[in-house]
Amino acid sequence: MTPSPPHILVVEDETELAELFAEWLSEEYDVEVATDGETALELVDDDTDVVLLDRLMPGLSGDEVLETIRERGLDPRVAMVTAVEPDFDVLDMGFDDYVVKPLFRADIQRLVGGLLERDAYDRQLSELFSTASKLAALESHKEPDELADSEEYRRLEAELERARERVEQLETDMSEADFEAVFYDFDRIDL
Repeated sequence: MTPSPPHILVVEDETELAELFAEWLSEEYDVEVATDGETALELVDDDTDVVLLDRLMPGLSGDEVLETIRERGLDPRVAMVTAVEPDFDVLDMGFDDYVVKPLFRADIQRLVGGLLERDAYDRQLSELFSTASKLAALESHKEPDELADSEEYRRLEAELERARERVEQLETDMSEADFEAVFYDFDRIDL
């Protein structure tokens, strides 16, 4: 069975621009379009991988849509794609990226690809750290002979090694362009 392509939701009140973004993405992804906040909230669900969200829309603003998505406990990657230049209000917003229009085909494709790669990398790293934490907790409170006799401990050690290999494989599989897409925000700031 072929895995389904990632599900992208484009939320943009300018219909022609929304359709253009969808066209640019539809070769690789399952894309839906919402031209207002209310429709966006009807369409977003647990299967939504990425939301491209305009901030200024009639009715519910993009900010309100984002807040509602997070309040519902949904966890798609969200990029604010807007004509609104960022101000300090962005500090309290739960988005994953913020880009200012105009955007071109390559920009949109890079943005979505980077968010999906970042998501995969984050999930693998979270699994790795979670497994390592469990092992560390056991190792700090159990005697070595107890650990050596434990089937669960050996299973957890094997899971840690598999998680480490998955992270390494993901890093190996990333092309230079993928890596740049995941971490391109760092190029825009001085660290």
